[in-house]
Amino acid sequence: MRGGRYVVVIVDDHALFSQGLALLLESRAGDTFVVAGSTTAGEEAVALVGREAADIAIIDLALPPLGGVETIRRVTAAYPATRILALSGTEDLGLAAAALRAGAAGFLGKSADPDVLVAPLLTISAGVRVVRTDLLDALLSAGDRTGDGLVERLGSRELQLWSLLARGLETSEIAKPMLVSERTAKRMIASLLHKLGAANRIEAAALAGRYGLLDADDAR
Repeated sequence: MRGGRYVVVIVDDHALFSQGLALLLESRAGDTFVVAGSTTAGEEAVALVGREAADIAIIDLALPPLGGVETIRRVTAAYPATRILALSGTEDLGLAAAALRAGAAGFLGKSADPDVLVAPLLTISAGVRVVRTDLLDALLSAGDRTGDGLVERLGSRELQLWSLLARGLETSEIAKPMLVSERTAKRMIASLLHKLGAANRIEAAALAGRYGLLDADDAR
């Protein structure tokens, strides 16, 4: 903390958004939070957090080329005490789940009313996770499945696809390492979700974590 206030840094590739967010926090909760700095590059996030001794990092999930999820993973590894709020301009719950697995303490869509941002930050700073109801419901739904023998029934390509999907990558990002077109990748994803018995990407991501697929992927 700095002067009795939580130190916040913002990592977003839109500088104007960062400026607007900083002004919002200063005007609505300046007695609680101080925005110490921002960067538009995920690669600079770890250094920024360290330099400012940030209590909270607000990280956009759309950060080319590193990606918000990988940025969160790196910040968490270097500074585990720093609480992270992930922001996203999309409603991709799979991406949200990937951010939470990477170490984010909360997730909020950019389409949300700016006024609701202060409460999640207060909650996160108190050490409590902030998870949207639909995201939590999907995670719980996926966790209820037993899926005995599921991994054994999948081929190596399907396991690779599952791993990429669970990391929160977009379809276009999945197509490249799979060496297929984006249209083919969409069909492959739909087929995989059917085999997994998952209603959407977030359920597939939750199942991947349960079966240790992400741990195995990180170990390679």
